[in-house]
Amino acid sequence: MAVAARLYARSLFEAAKEEKRLELVLEELGDFVAALQEVPELRNLLTNPELDPDERTAALDEILGGADELIRNFLRLLSEKGRTAQIDEIYRELEELVAAEQQRLTVELTTAYELSDDEAATILKKIEKSSGRTVEATRKVDAALIGGIVLQAGSLRVDASIRGRLDRLRQELVKGR
Repeated sequence: MAVAARLYARSLFEAAKEEKRLELVLEELGDFVAALQEVPELRNLLTNPELDPDERTAALDEILGGADELIRNFLRLLSEKGRTAQIDEIYRELEELVAAEQQRLTVELTTAYELSDDEAATILKKIEKSSGRTVEATRKVDAALIGGIVLQAGSLRVDASIRGRLDRLRQELVKGR
């Protein structure tokens, strides 16, 4: 992640935390990022270097009319500094900062077959107990794993699948020659 995106996210996080509007700011920025993904013309408006900065600011003000003041000012600042292309990265970093603040861990749980809700809950409770954080999980199925699970939490990946074990064994055998 770009250092600038991290700095902007940290600044927004600190301002929102100070104003006690962390959840609102995260939600509204997330809505804005979703709108950028759904409406390519909006992204083009914000990233087009040929557009007059005053016109861009006016368009942003029109779009963000009912948004929180902190979000409006933040997005204006990004526009002025030419950083709107990094809004997705800034949002992801802000999500991580808020999750850490709230002692929340977001994981992706991938299994070889669909787990029952009870099985998934048991795994998630073990993760919560060992991490000391509340765990939110998305679940995926990948039959290529053969068995076991793969947990992804940010950049940390724990591969306890049969496929992963076979790959590691193959690597050890190749190195052993």
